[in-house]
Amino acid sequence: MSLEKQDDFDHGAWLKRKDLTPIETVFLTALVYLDKRLRIVDYLELLEDAYYKVNLQMPKSHTEQYDLDNKFWYWYPLYSLGFFSVLAYIVAAVSGALLGFYYSPSAAGDPTVAYQSVKMIMQDVQFGYALRSIHRWAAQIMMAAVFLHMLRVYFTGSYKEPRELNWLLGIILISLSMVFGYTGYLLPWNQLAFWAGQIGVEMALATPIVGEWGAQLLFGGFTLGQATLIRMYILHVFILPFVVTALIALHVGIVWVQGIAEPH
Repeated sequence: MSLEKQDDFDHGAWLKRKDLTPIETVFLTALVYLDKRLRIVDYLELLEDAYYKVNLQMPKSHTEQYDLDNKFWYWYPLYSLGFFSVLAYIVAAVSGALLGFYYSPSAAGDPTVAYQSVKMIMQDVQFGYALRSIHRWAAQIMMAAVFLHMLRVYFTGSYKEPRELNWLLGIILISLSMVFGYTGYLLPWNQLAFWAGQIGVEMALATPIVGEWGAQLLFGGFTLGQATLIRMYILHVFILPFVVTALIALHVGIVWVQGIAEPH
């Protein structure tokens, strides 16, 4: 449906040819008047097209498709996992943005300020404890939903042609989601965060050929410190949100165009 201006049409003559009741004539005359100025019909057609596309996205369950009396398997909850992961991502993004008003990664080269700022959020900020808990639980729900979503795609064969490109995009998204979680895990800079960071450094150093270069790039050296926290903060707040949001939009756009595959 295009919103380009259409050719003029003689609506008055068209109304005269129709056998309409007075109420229908008044309604259509008012609609024609408004449509000439606001193009209402064009947008109604767009909404109608969107409505049918939405209803075509959800595949039939095996019960409906094969008229089975025994509903031994129902697919609809499994097909909602992608929606739940996007919803959890939005909740995590909003709550994370609110936490960003109070969190400070460092000051004057002292990374312990990060821990103090998290402590202040938990103890002094009104509803701070709830806000941080919402952020943490949303991130965990998102990871669980993404993982189960990929299992559903695999076991129903939805990754097959012509959806293999979106499957690869999903693998990139779940990988970036794990990086998202790891960088956020280090931001409180407590004991759990410190030793998780140390494990990351050791894993980077154990990588052949590019290990030392990777450790210096991601962690700011071979030991944890101010540079490590700043890098994790920049990744978590300034880089990953834009990259992941763009890829999610692309992922959902491809699903919208192709539709959701029925179980193979």
